[in-house]
Amino acid sequence: MGSRLPSMLKDAGLTAFVAAALGIFIVGFRTVDIGRGLTFDYQIVDLAVAVVTIFFGRFGLSLAANGLRWPAIVLGVVMIAIGVSPMQLPSGFLHWFVALGGVLLVIRAIWPWANDAMAAAARTPTGRTIDRVASKWFGWALLVAAVLMPFTPMADQKTMDLGVLILTYVMLGWGLNIVVGLAGLLDLGYVAFYAVGAYAYALLSTQHGMGFWVVLPLAGMMAALFGLVLGFPVLRLRGDYLAIVTLGFGEIIRLVLLNWVDLTNGPAGIGSIPGPTLFGAVFAETAPAGKQTVAEMLGIPFNGIHRLIFLYYIILVLALITNLFTQRMRRLPVGRAWEALREDETACRALGINPTNTKLTAFAIGAMFAGFAGSFFAAKQRFISPESFVFIESAIILAIVVLGGMGSQVGVVLAAVLLIGLPEWFRDLGNYRMLAFGLAMVLIMVFRPRGLVAHREPSIRLHPAGSGGGG
Repeated sequence: MGSRLPSMLKDAGLTAFVAAALGIFIVGFRTVDIGRGLTFDYQIVDLAVAVVTIFFGRFGLSLAANGLRWPAIVLGVVMIAIGVSPMQLPSGFLHWFVALGGVLLVIRAIWPWANDAMAAAARTPTGRTIDRVASKWFGWALLVAAVLMPFTPMADQKTMDLGVLILTYVMLGWGLNIVVGLAGLLDLGYVAFYAVGAYAYALLSTQHGMGFWVVLPLAGMMAALFGLVLGFPVLRLRGDYLAIVTLGFGEIIRLVLLNWVDLTNGPAGIGSIPGPTLFGAVFAETAPAGKQTVAEMLGIPFNGIHRLIFLYYIILVLALITNLFTQRMRRLPVGRAWEALREDETACRALGINPTNTKLTAFAIGAMFAGFAGSFFAAKQRFISPESFVFIESAIILAIVVLGGMGSQVGVVLAAVLLIGLPEWFRDLGNYRMLAFGLAMVLIMVFRPRGLVAHREPSIRLHPAGSGGGG
C-alpha cells in the first residue's frame, strides 16, 4: 500500500479540486435580490464540507479498486456515522450527502464479492432459469405499474405531467434503439425527425384544420421520408464519420425551421395548436361553437387533470406499439439483418445481405416513431419552436439508449426514468439537484458500465433454452 498511497492521494486531491472549481460558481456563492439591489449569498462552508467528502470518497474508491477493501469499508462506515450523528453541519442535506457517500463506498467495496457470487449463481441451470423468468416478469410488472399509475394516490398533476414526459422519452429511446442498438448506426441527429413530426402536426392542424388522429400517421410517414433522405448520403459512412454527418443533418433541420419564417414562423414558433380529442369532444372547460367538452359528454365535473390522464394513455399506447413493433421486427429477417450489420458490415455483405436496404429500413423505421412522438409533443405542448429541438435533445435520447444497454428495451425504460425523472424529483434540493443527479450517473457507470440491462436474450435460438446439442 505504501507505494500506491501517494498516487491514490493525488487522484483524490485532483478529484476534490475539480469538484471545488466546478462547485464554487454553483454552490459557493450566488446573487440574491435584497430589494435595494443585488448582493452575494456565500455558502463556502457548505462547499468545503462537500469537497472534503468527495476527497475521502474518491480515496476510498481507490482503496477498493486496489484490493484494499477492508480499509475502504472502515472509511465508509466512518462517513455513515458522521452523516447520521447529531454533529452540526451547515446544511441538513450535507448530512444526507456524507451518509450516502459512506453507504455507496461500502457497497463499492463489497460489490466484487457480491458480483462474483451472483455470477457464479447465474451460471447454474437454476440461476439461468430464474434470470429468464425474472426478466420476463419484470417487464410485465413495469407495464402493470404504468397502466395503474393514474389511479394511485400520488397521481397529481405534477406526477402525471412527469409521467407523460418520461413516456415520451421512452418512445424516442425505443425508436433510436432500432438505429443505434440493433443496427449499430450512431445517429446524433435523431431530434430532427422529432422536429419533423412536431411541425407536421402543428402546420397541418393550424393551417388546414386536420385533427390529431388524422395527422399522426402522416407525421410518421413524413419523418420516415426524411429518414430515407438522411440514409442515402451516409450509406458508405461508419463510426465517427456517420455521427458527424447525422449531427450536421440535425442542425440543418433546426436552422431551416429557424429561418423559414413564412412556413414555420421562425423563432416565434407556432402556437394555439389543438390538442387530441376524444370522439370529437375537447378537453377544456368551455367548448368552441359546434363542439362539446369531454366533461359534458361523460356527465362529470371538469378537472384539468383529465386531459393529462388522456395524454398519458395516448403516449403509453404509442410507446407500447413502438416496443411491440420492434420486438416483432427483431424476429423477422430484416431484424436479424440489423443485428448482423451491427456486428460486422463486411461479413454482412459477404453473407448476401444488402447493407444499403438494411441501413435505409433502420433509419426510416426509427425516424417514423420519432415522427409519432413529435406529433404527440406538439399536441401536448400546444406550442413549438426551433429551440425545442436542439442538439442536447439528441444527446439525451442517445444517453438513454446507451445507459439502458444497447438493444435492451427494458433498459431504455429504466434509463429514461433516471435521466428524465431524477432531475425533476431532485428539484427540491435546489443548488444540490445537479450534484445528486451527477452522483447517480457516476454510480451507474461504476456499477453497470455496460448499461443498466447489459444482458439481452438472443432474437433467435437454434435450440430451446437449456437443451443440449450443437448447431
